[in-house]
Amino acid sequence: MQINRLFEMIYILLNKENMTAKAFAEHFEVSQRTIYRDVELLSAAGIPIYMTKGKGGGIALLPDFVLNKTVLTDNEKADILSALHAVDTVSLEQTNTAIGKLSSMFGGAGGDWLEVDFSNWANGEEEAAVFATLKTAILKKKKVAFLYHGSEGSVRRTVEPLKLCFKGQSWYLYAYCNLRSDYRFFKLRRIKELEVLDESFQRSATAKLFESDKLFGDDFVTITLKIAKEMAYRVYDEFPQHEVQPDGSFVVQMTMPRGDWVYHYLATFGEHCEVLSPEDVRLQIKEKLQKTLDQYL
Repeated sequence: MQINRLFEMIYILLNKENMTAKAFAEHFEVSQRTIYRDVELLSAAGIPIYMTKGKGGGIALLPDFVLNKTVLTDNEKADILSALHAVDTVSLEQTNTAIGKLSSMFGGAGGDWLEVDFSNWANGEEEAAVFATLKTAILKKKKVAFLYHGSEGSVRRTVEPLKLCFKGQSWYLYAYCNLRSDYRFFKLRRIKELEVLDESFQRSATAKLFESDKLFGDDFVTITLKIAKEMAYRVYDEFPQHEVQPDGSFVVQMTMPRGDWVYHYLATFGEHCEVLSPEDVRLQIKEKLQKTLDQYL
């Protein structure tokens, strides 16, 4: 208990110019005499801590002191702080405390040079609330229930939430679905009426989901596309490997698991994209476009 108190005293003083013994005593719920002994122990251990009397006085550290007795190098300290800044939004909780604490301990290493936000441009607050609720359920191993809007329509699901995943510009919940008696991915933006249940579970997720060859089974398709030059910005964003044609268009290939979402994705290119192969995908795109056109006849 005393070791924890001594460490916290140093951390508090690293973030404040000084603090009175009375304030410390109230914070730790101990006597002022105990605080004085703590100061003596820290001083004997080589910590440059001192006390001043009078108005504005109190317990303080020398201004240039940083807690640098660590096995981490300066580069490693900077990497840790940068990583914390990068995932600050992902955690969707107050990580500023950890960032501030480590920054003080490391002497302000790293700086605030990076900002990452994985939330969507639209409805970001709603998705963040779902994320936070699911994170709590995963850590506490509590089942959740929600209304899911998928290709099968709106279905009520009860699942064992195992992991939150970011893939293809979207957040997903990886969970064991009690309705299907199998593992499933659920897109966070399609989850509505989410509630955490009292029922617990023991199941755990695979360490690296997206490295598993069995994630989507064997039903993959490689599609060759011709994309108009007007979509150059999307080609550079989404297809690192591409061939530029004499007319300025692009020929690209993508390998994806089969499903309606493939056609939805291709439809986002509108008239600027043509499926060259395989023939079955080309025909299905044609059929879906014809059905869409029929609605306007």
